Amino acid sequence: MMGIHQLRCTGCAREIAQETLGGNFRCADCGDLFEVVYPGWNGAGHTHPNPSALRWLWRERRMSAETVDRSGVWRFREMLPILSDERNIVSLGEGNTPLYELPRLAERLGMQRVRAKHQGMNPTGSFKDTGMTAALSVARERGFTWVACASTGNTSAAMAAYAARAGMRSLVLLPEGKISWGKLAQAIDYGALVLQLKTDFDGCVRVLAEVVSRAPVYLLNSVNPYRIEGQKTPALEIAEQMEWEVPEHVIVPGGNLANSSALGKGFMEMKRLGLTARVPKISIIQADGANPLVRSMRETGGERLEAVEAQTRASAIRIGNPASWRKAVRVVRETGGLVEQVSEAEIAVAKAEIGAEGIGCEPASAVSLAGLKKLRQQEKVSAEASVVLLLTGHTLKDPDYTIQFHRGELLTEAECTAMAAEIRELRRNTVELEARPDAVLRELELAGR
Repeated sequence: MMGIHQLRCTGCAREIAQETLGGNFRCADCGDLFEVVYPGWNGAGHTHPNPSALRWLWRERRMSAETVDRSGVWRFREMLPILSDERNIVSLGEGNTPLYELPRLAERLGMQRVRAKHQGMNPTGSFKDTGMTAALSVARERGFTWVACASTGNTSAAMAAYAARAGMRSLVLLPEGKISWGKLAQAIDYGALVLQLKTDFDGCVRVLAEVVSRAPVYLLNSVNPYRIEGQKTPALEIAEQMEWEVPEHVIVPGGNLANSSALGKGFMEMKRLGLTARVPKISIIQADGANPLVRSMRETGGERLEAVEAQTRASAIRIGNPASWRKAVRVVRETGGLVEQVSEAEIAVAKAEIGAEGIGCEPASAVSLAGLKKLRQQEKVSAEASVVLLLTGHTLKDPDYTIQFHRGELLTEAECTAMAAEIRELRRNTVELEARPDAVLRELELAGR
């Protein structure tokens, strides 16, 4: 696998080689982020086998016993030629995640079909693994021994796991008291140096930027353009799982906004290379207490973004100053997507509805369904539309949230008011009984009514 890529600034379009990229991954001229581009690619795909040959090759690799082929990222390696030597690949068998049908939710929404791409089924339980295998492999090839991230949880778990796998050291900066214990436990278990700072996520980012400028530490937050290359591969999986007929609409949770950017990049590159006939609309949903992109689109048409003090119980998207907002705006514009926000109650109800399908997800994932429900009410998504929801994390990432919802301890009375009926219908709690068969049978009878 030969690296044939360059890095292009998303602001001023300056192009540089990998070796000249600064440690903060920002353009020295305008301060914006870089993206990976492949100069040999064009609309005819002259530097690649024909689309049919690629599709056949990628499917055949799933039958291979080689680790690199079994990965749902690296089996598509013709789409991310970012390494000079395949021996530097660090993989935990990420990707190849399921595309679930959601028949009861589709019926409730009055739609023909709704599906969910569940990235929570990755090795560390979130979509971050697909980006981490790519960026950490680049760090390994470049000779780094330390990697680092600021995190609300999932990034730290993924980075720590892949660093451990590679025999590298990892540094995690977390906002104190603003991360679920499940995610913190992962980072600790995988051997990371975990530091909880008395600030929010954006404060952790600022501190880490100074650290990487003064120490030989490789930054693995989503400002790293190689993360995006790995995170675009679920777009290829969705296309493959749908027999290369992409959906009309992909709905994505919005936190730091790299995920929507990555998926858009993946879908647009597939179309450019003739693998698919079109791109889906990429729509982004945020919590209404952590909604800087929504505000930007409504107030300035996406020209400017003002940071907000993020407040939401969906901790994975509790980000007030998203680094990849310009990339996300571009993807929404180029695909004709939408941007919407949802309340805490709407998120909690959507999470319980996904759980009732036997799938489950972490709270931040559920904003995709909550957003779809809102877009349907506004008649912005038709009953006939083919829709894929992106679920970003596993349900066990934040079990306390789930327990508190079902016990009636999660939401305030005011938050429950508008959705009281739905909440009552979805809540399930444990029942304490005497250890007698008759007591169990009585509850069984009550439950059957």
